Amino acid sequence: MTKRLESKHKIDRRLGANIWGRPKSPLNKRDYRPGQHGQRRTKLSDYGTQLQAKQKLRGYYGNIGERQFRRYYQEAMRRKGNNSEILIQLLERRLDAVVYRMKFAATVFAARQIVNHGHILVNGKKVNIASYQVKDGDTIEVRGKAKQFLPVLAAVELAERDVPDYITVDHKEMKGTFVRTPAMTDVPYPVQMDPNLVIEFYSR
Repeated sequence: MTKRLESKHKIDRRLGANIWGRPKSPLNKRDYRPGQHGQRRTKLSDYGTQLQAKQKLRGYYGNIGERQFRRYYQEAMRRKGNNSEILIQLLERRLDAVVYRMKFAATVFAARQIVNHGHILVNGKKVNIASYQVKDGDTIEVRGKAKQFLPVLAAVELAERDVPDYITVDHKEMKGTFVRTPAMTDVPYPVQMDPNLVIEFYSR
């Protein structure tokens, strides 16, 4: 098991938030950070608050690597408009995030895995790059025999989250469309995300 996969079980507790809103989150039983001093409550500095906001957003999208996450910030700064809103839009356009939103996978980590293993088609062509940027109107489909994979079928039945309205999906065909670019308020985060603090963190 990779270090990144091992870390996902502690991300919620380390950040003090059930960032995916999952009923099995360890935070539901132990609402304090892991480790010997996890139950100590300390007031965060401005830097600490910004860092935590960045780690929370990084963690939510599958614990993206720091170098790649910084590139999203740099791209958001290059574009005209609200930088924090653009940052969220770039993250929501990731193929693994879209597969997760369509409920073809129970977690964003599982979504990344089925993309990496070549089980996803974009506009009829196999794409196995999790960070691939989906465009408005793109069609995303589970490929071939993967439509009958038990983890995929189980994910579709999950009642803990709904498909957002900037995406349409037919779960019988295991096929959906990324309809439009979401606004920040459209994204169904289970907890408050502060992309403005992420922008401030990198702008220091």
